[in-house]
Amino acid sequence: MLKKTLLAATALLALAGGAAAQDIKEFRVGILGGENEADRLRNYSCLADHLKKEFGFEKVSLFPAADYDGVIQGLLGGTLDFAELGASGYAATYIKDPNAVTPILTTQQTDGSTGYYSIGLALKSSGIKTIADAKGKKLGYADPDSTSGYLVPLTQIPKTTGMPNDKFFASTQFNGGHENNLLAAYDGKVDVAVDDSSGLGDFKDGYTSGTFRKEVDKGAVDPNKLVEVWRSPLIPNGPLVVRNALGTEWQAKLTDFFMKLPTTDAKCFSAIEGGDFKGYVKVNPDFYKAVVEVRKAAIGG
Repeated sequence: MLKKTLLAATALLALAGGAAAQDIKEFRVGILGGENEADRLRNYSCLADHLKKEFGFEKVSLFPAADYDGVIQGLLGGTLDFAELGASGYAATYIKDPNAVTPILTTQQTDGSTGYYSIGLALKSSGIKTIADAKGKKLGYADPDSTSGYLVPLTQIPKTTGMPNDKFFASTQFNGGHENNLLAAYDGKVDVAVDDSSGLGDFKDGYTSGTFRKEVDKGAVDPNKLVEVWRSPLIPNGPLVVRNALGTEWQAKLTDFFMKLPTTDAKCFSAIEGGDFKGYVKVNPDFYKAVVEVRKAAIGG
């Protein structure tokens, strides 16, 4: 009898949770750091409009965090419902709480791949042509929770140089996101900046997507003054994640919504993703297992 009562109570709680998940008045979207706040809010405003219209939310709130950890903590603490994370940011979230969020989708490059690269950029006038030429120089990182802006160059550049970065370079520093990092190299504050990039298309366009592409499109940097001096192995594209407390029904609804977005509003899709992509493809936690393990070994949660 007690067992039946407990099972009934569990079923009622599940139903209550499902009902609560259906009644979301405010949907809260976290936006990673990496660009200035005004640009991020402008790029995401179309998404907020679509979400409100599609699901009838009374309010869609956009939260452009100052750094990656702001979004991670928002998801962990339940103050954010959705975000697009980098692979390392997802790994940090997973390490702290494997049940906090579920990755539902990732972007697909124009060639059909679901990966991108960390690239090292330097001023052409610096004379640096390869990462080996940067020995004793300054290396700029983006953010401690960035995949291409920290985790991958931290672990992969030494495979080329044969030395840990803090030994090979005269100094390393964080510059507060990808945009600031690239501009630090462009302005000569660091000698090499690591950046996210599709690595596809023409260098003169900033490739097809990534921060380099965004800055070229905005006219903030002249690609003719820069040179690529290092490229990582392929990195899994970061996931769109949904807070698990919303339930599987919302995960399915949001998956369907975003899968259609490149067709329903290609301009909005391009704005939020920053460049040319083919669309989204479904992923699950297994897609990021290797990144989780690398993060655990290199820097922890």
